[in-house]
Amino acid sequence: MWFFDALASGFQYPTDPGRLQWFRIVFGTVCTLRFALSIGQGGWNRLIPGSLSLHLAEQRFGVRRAHLLADVYRPALILRTAAAVTLTAGLLPHLSLLLVLAGASMELLYLKSPNAIRYTLLTGGCLLLAGALGRGPTIDHTPSTANTWAQCLLVLITTDIYWNSAWQKLRSPQFRTGLYLAQWVHVLTQVREQLPYRRQFAVPRFIRHHLGNLTGRDLRVWQLIAAAVIVTEIALPPALLIPATMPYAITTGVGMHAAFTCLKARQLITFSGLTVGTYFAFTAS
Repeated sequence: MWFFDALASGFQYPTDPGRLQWFRIVFGTVCTLRFALSIGQGGWNRLIPGSLSLHLAEQRFGVRRAHLLADVYRPALILRTAAAVTLTAGLLPHLSLLLVLAGASMELLYLKSPNAIRYTLLTGGCLLLAGALGRGPTIDHTPSTANTWAQCLLVLITTDIYWNSAWQKLRSPQFRTGLYLAQWVHVLTQVREQLPYRRQFAVPRFIRHHLGNLTGRDLRVWQLIAAAVIVTEIALPPALLIPATMPYAITTGVGMHAAFTCLKARQLITFSGLTVGTYFAFTAS
C-alpha cells in the first residue's frame, strides 16, 4: 500500500502531484462558497457601530483592538473571497492560499463554534506544505515526491477526523441509541416553518413525515442509522486506501456527507466539502 511505502521511505515515495492539485481546486471552491455566503445573512454588517458583535468584541479584546478588527473586517471579507477564487484558478496558489487561511482564521475572533474554521486551517496547512500545487487549469500527473509529505499528512488528518468522530459517537448513549437523530428531525419538523433561515435545512419531506414523530419504530430506525454511521466512519479510511474498495468507499462517503449536510446545510457545507475533497489524497496515482 502506497501510504505505508511512503512512510517507510521517509516520504520519498513518488506520488501523482495532481491528487493534491485537484484537492486545491476543491479547497478553493469550498472556501469561495463559504466566504460568499458569510457576506449574506447579516455577515456584511457584523461589527458595525452599535452592533452586539462589536460590543462583545470590545469586552473580549478591549475597545481599541475591537475597533481595529471592525476597520479591517469588510476589506478582509473581500480580499479573502478574491484569494479563494484565484486559488481555485491556480493563480499564485501559495500566496492565494496564505491569504485564504489568514482570512479564515479571522473568524476565530468572533465565531462561537469555529470547528469548521479549524478544519479549514488544518487541511489548508497541508496544502501549504505541498511543493507542487499547480498553476492555472493544468493538472500535472508526472510522479514526484513534491507532494508526498503533504498528501500523507492529509490522509492522517482525515483518518483522525473520522475515527475521532466515531469514538465520540460510540461514547454518546444519546447518539448510539438513535435518540439524538430522532429528536433533531422531530424538532425540525415541528419548528421548521418558524425558523428565519429555513433553507439552511434540507431534510426531505418524506423523512420528516415518516421518521420525525418519535415513535418506537422511528427510534429503532434511527438507531440502525446511527450504528451504520459509526461503522462507516471507522471503515472509510482503510477502505479509501485499498484500490479494490476505493470506489465503493467514495460512493458511501459522498452519500453519508450528503445526508449530514441535509441536517445542517450551511453549517456543514465546509466540513463535508473539504472531507470529501480529501478523498483525492487517498491514492498515489
